[in-house]
Order: sequence, then structure tokens, then C-alpha cells
Amino acid sequence: QVRLVESGGGLVQAGDSLRLSCAASGRAFNGYAVGWFRQAPGKERDFVAAIRYSSSSTYYADSVKGRFTISRDAANTVSLQMNSLKPEDTAVYYCAARNGLAYLTHRYYDFWGQGTQVTVSS
Repeated sequence: QVRLVESGGGLVQAGDSLRLSCAASGRAFNGYAVGWFRQAPGKERDFVAAIRYSSSSTYYADSVKGRFTISRDAANTVSLQMNSLKPEDTAVYYCAARNGLAYLTHRYYDFWGQGTQVTVSS
């Protein structure tokens, strides 16, 4: 069992940056893929970025390429650095993990954090 805890959300202005962190407990991330997803009110949960923890291979949604960076940090933590934030980035951001390959859809992830709110004002 993997327990995920997100942190780092908040209220910022357009153009600002935020860094989200996802910390795992219960077992190490080795062999796992870790993804970030986001969900705005009334919308589906969308893929943002993912990383294959052992190889550091990364994947991004087109809407965030060049602005967001997913990375593995020390001690079973994966971060999402978000730069040049836009109002359309406003959503609850979720960290998720699965054993194996990274997928770009939330349906294949088995473990989820509680979510952290990111609000970008114009």
C-alpha cells in the first residue's frame, strides 16, 4: 500500500510560480510511475505530467509543456514545478502512483493523494 500526501498549493497571480510536492509513505517509489492530474469544477480529471521513478522518463500534457516540470526529489518525493501559471491552470491537483509504466490517463493509477488546490487569478 502506498500513501500519498500532496503539498504546495495556493493562490497566486497569473505569471507566478508554484511548486507542488508528493510524498510517499508505506513503500518506496522505485518501480512506480507517479503522475500529476488536475480537476476543475464540473470537468474531468485531466493528465498533467508523469514520471517513471526508476528511469526519470517524463511525460507532459501539451497544455503544460515548457511551463511545468516534474522531477523526482530525495526520499520518495516527486515534485511539480509550475511556472508562468495561467488562470486556466486553476484546479485541484492530485498526485497518483501505479506500479509499472506511466499512463496518461487517471484510470490506470491505483493510489491517490487527497489533492491540493491551485488557484490562479488574472
